[in-house]
Amino acid sequence: MRTPHHTDAHPRPNPYEELAALDDGPLEETPLEEFRKESWESQGSEDGTEDAWAPPVHRRGGRRRKNRFAGLPFAVKAVVGLAVLAAFTALGDRWAVLYAEHRAADTLKDRLDLAAAPEVEIGGFPFLTQLADKRLDAVKVTVPDVAADRVSLAKVSATAHDIRLDADGLTSVRGAHVPRFEGDVVLSFADLNRELGASQVTFTGEGRDRVRARGTLPVAGHNLRLRAEARIQRQGERGIATEIGGMRLDIGDLATYRPGTRASEGLHLTPKGSADLARETRKAKALLSVPAIVQRMGVPEATVREALADDGKLAELTGSPRFARQAERLNLIDLALDNPEVLRRLGLDPALLDSLSGLTRPVLADRLSLAFELPKPEQGEVRLDDVRVEEDGIRVRVSGSGLNVGS
Repeated sequence: MRTPHHTDAHPRPNPYEELAALDDGPLEETPLEEFRKESWESQGSEDGTEDAWAPPVHRRGGRRRKNRFAGLPFAVKAVVGLAVLAAFTALGDRWAVLYAEHRAADTLKDRLDLAAAPEVEIGGFPFLTQLADKRLDAVKVTVPDVAADRVSLAKVSATAHDIRLDADGLTSVRGAHVPRFEGDVVLSFADLNRELGASQVTFTGEGRDRVRARGTLPVAGHNLRLRAEARIQRQGERGIATEIGGMRLDIGDLATYRPGTRASEGLHLTPKGSADLARETRKAKALLSVPAIVQRMGVPEATVREALADDGKLAELTGSPRFARQAERLNLIDLALDNPEVLRRLGLDPALLDSLSGLTRPVLADRLSLAFELPKPEQGEVRLDDVRVEEDGIRVRVSGSGLNVGS
């Protein structure tokens, strides 16, 4: 049997109803919420529809840089564009110059049969404009190590002006006409020392037109000290001549050889060599025992006999200044073949004297010659304007006109 439910006389209030009773109505919107709402509504389209959502842009300053460039005046933009265009145009022009210089260097190397390609510098700007006009303002060509007779020219440098081209574009230049040019030819002492150095001779400048040669010359197994001077002068319009003078070969301190046939030339005792005769009795007696020598010295026969018999008289004779001068004037080359033993006693090798007798002035001068001549062109002319001896070599000014290169 169920227990009956009891109904309360005073029912409990519902808690939710109590909370609802405390509600004062909808909350008022704060200013911040109103701002957000207005911002959200402003992002919609005019017809009330909302735009599609897009991700935010996080790049810093992207829009700012675009705006800055877009805000530049048109004149500034034009200047910048022209500057860029000019830079690319100049770069292309310089590339064309380098290409043309390389082609010209290879062509000159082949046609002139040079060991190395020359240096070519094309002047004037812009180059392409000159090429279109088939002319060049100036071209400088430098050729190293050019063979010239017995020597090599260290450098040949020339600058041509107002060149007229026979060409159909950059890659089809058939030839050129050179109305005028000027340049330098350098013959360096370093090259001379190397090329003529078989005799171990060095060349140095001495004055405006003189070159001094010093060194040693091997003759019959003896290294003789060599001294000479070369006078540099122009020969004709294209040649350089050298006049060799002051040539002498020293055989130690005993004798000096000067090539030639004059009385002062030939083989002569040095002052020290003649002075040794007064101190060395054996040498003096060997010299005075040859009648031909005594006769050439002009010593009386009676005096010679007394000197050979008495050492005191010998010392008196050989120690006199007159005898020393006469001994120095004596040309020993004349006595080399007939009196080899006397020469040995004097300390001279007869084989050396035989070789010296064949070493004439022209032969020795040819060994020291610095002469050369510029080649004559098939068309036009080349001439030497000035010759000057400088510290590092011989410099020659050249000029020319009417030259044709190529066809």
